Amino acid sequence: MRCTKVKAWLYKWLPIVFGCHCRPERSFHYHGQPFPICARCTGEFVGMLTAACSFGFWHPGAAVSALLLVPLVADGLVQLCTAYESKNGRRFVTGVLFGYGLLNLFLLSIVWVFHWGYALGLRWKAA
Repeated sequence: MRCTKVKAWLYKWLPIVFGCHCRPERSFHYHGQPFPICARCTGEFVGMLTAACSFGFWHPGAAVSALLLVPLVADGLVQLCTAYESKNGRRFVTGVLFGYGLLNLFLLSIVWVFHWGYALGLRWKAA
């Protein structure tokens, strides 16, 4: 019973949080049922979880994180402007890179704001 409620909650809220189109042909399937979000959004979710778990131990700088956003944007633009359509595997991989880079940039910005805010606060107190 509890598992059904969690599943219903995920199927309701994950598409809203990710702004996902939820097209079944662009989603992974498990036991014949599509995931609540498409392959690209699933990749973003996995990338964000990976970044959240690894940030305290290791994380790339802002430039590398920004470069990780490029493959998803490029793949999306190519699909938008041409007849090319990528497969779910590529969507997932570009989503993982994007999710990792995006959350890493967000966490780096929090660290920078804390660092510079603290440093400026010390300067103001000293003055």
